[in-house]
Amino acid sequence: MAVRIRLRRVGRKKNPMYRIVVAESTSPRDGRFIENIGQYAPRKSEGGLTVNAERAGYWLDVGARPSDTVRSLLRKAGVLKARHESRVMGSRAAGAVAIGEGSGETDEAAE
Repeated sequence: MAVRIRLRRVGRKKNPMYRIVVAESTSPRDGRFIENIGQYAPRKSEGGLTVNAERAGYWLDVGARPSDTVRSLLRKAGVLKARHESRVMGSRAAGAVAIGEGSGETDEAAE
């Protein structure tokens, strides 16, 4: 089962609103979905994008692939940047060596 994060169109004619949903890749655009994680109103100037960052991060972690448009919306909401920073900080913390440990060994070898 391939899971995608994509847009589902709602709203009236000539006044679109989209829900950001997690759905199987084989389901129709406005068909069944697994979870609703946000919404996007392109005609609103401000406050048109709301995303549940925690749930979006969860679905990205378990392998859901965002569509191109949803990827740009997640980038605009700051979800992808926060996810990237947390992953980078985790890898840096695992490979980091304390300054006191490295300098103490060289001082003893010099004497």
